[in-house]
Amino acid sequence: MGHAISARLLGFESSFLALLMTINSYLVLARKYRPQNFDELVGQEVLVTTLSNAIKNNRLHHAYVLTGIRGVGKTTTARIIAKTLNCLDKTSAATAKACGLCDNCKMISASKHQDVIEIDAASRTGVDDIREIIDSIAYAPVMATYKIYIIDEVHMLSNSAFNALLKTLEEPPAHVKFIFATTEIRKVPITILSRCQRFDLRRLDEAEISQHLKNILSKENIAAEEQALDLIAKISEGSVRDSLSLLDQALSSNNHQKFLPAEIVEKMLGLNDKAKVIELFEAILLGDFSQALEKFSQFYSYSSDISQLLADLMEIVNKTTSVKLVKNYKLEGYSKFQQEKIFQIAEKISFAALARIWQMLLKGNSEINFSSTPKMACEMLLARICYLVALPNLNNALLDLNQLKNSLPISAEKIATIEKSFDASSNNKINSANQVSDEVVNEILRNFEGAKIV
Repeated sequence: MGHAISARLLGFESSFLALLMTINSYLVLARKYRPQNFDELVGQEVLVTTLSNAIKNNRLHHAYVLTGIRGVGKTTTARIIAKTLNCLDKTSAATAKACGLCDNCKMISASKHQDVIEIDAASRTGVDDIREIIDSIAYAPVMATYKIYIIDEVHMLSNSAFNALLKTLEEPPAHVKFIFATTEIRKVPITILSRCQRFDLRRLDEAEISQHLKNILSKENIAAEEQALDLIAKISEGSVRDSLSLLDQALSSNNHQKFLPAEIVEKMLGLNDKAKVIELFEAILLGDFSQALEKFSQFYSYSSDISQLLADLMEIVNKTTSVKLVKNYKLEGYSKFQQEKIFQIAEKISFAALARIWQMLLKGNSEINFSSTPKMACEMLLARICYLVALPNLNNALLDLNQLKNSLPISAEKIATIEKSFDASSNNKINSANQVSDEVVNEILRNFEGAKIV
């Protein structure tokens, strides 16, 4: 019996160790699918072509600076360059493609190669850190062809550190290459930039990111609703790493099921239903503050992120403006019903009104961010916009005035009085939003008894 218990314990221990190995072996998608060569780098065709040709023709610069937003592949590109230059496969130089299998490639991918030194300038900003680099570059590489220094967030270096680097950067030894990465290129001194070849890694568009996510999910044997991937691509704002992190989070929210619906992504991101945002916009355009307030309360009870609601409203205003001004504008990311709604709104509303609403939302968003009571601030913003929409437009009021002049018996003195009310130079009568003030409206009503604004 003792042997049986021991066997069971041994079996349990083996299962537990296997479980631990499974847990520890999990890699997030951003690391699992990190590009290992130029062919796998997404959306940076100009950089890939230029560097590949330079490697093939052995015309390498001694220093490169890679700039772009977070998560577009700056550090990844630096490692790919390091692997390609130091790959032990003899064909790598001719093809500009690292094998990924030799010891050098494996160690560089794992950030463990002693001749490829990665430095985080955010934590090592001082001149003493740079002097260590200067002292070490005199020594030849131990295992590789080139000794490569990758300095991430190089803009964080101090001025004295930059100055100490200048001479070495201008005339480094033949076996040394520098690769700088930064998200804020303007903070890098021009004296440093003039000694480097600069590459701007571009922000990927939503279609490219959606396709990239789709390719990765196919490798994971997972299907996803197209709208789900489009939402992730939109929120990631051109960053591949951000999109993969969001996709990882969405898969976890969905308990790693084999199908990822858009509803899961919407809930995870706290996004508002576009159809309901359009309904709120319609209530605003009708000047119906009561209905607008009711819609806003529904949004607020679901999510307290008022900034996201205003961003969604501003998106609707932007799309409506594009539909109104651009012939055959392609409205993407909306259902057929939602597209029809936006096209109907665009037909009825003027560009001037859309521009005014945009300005008020933009200013209101700034006010709400600094308000101690953002909910009340947003309610007041909606009230102001509803009131603005209900006011008569200046041009329409002038047309109505001309019609009244021709249809009603009125003295010349009264006509002159009213026309003076519309003097464009009178700033207190016509506000910056091109709307007639209450004073002018009341003056019209006083002179035309029985008249009303409809």
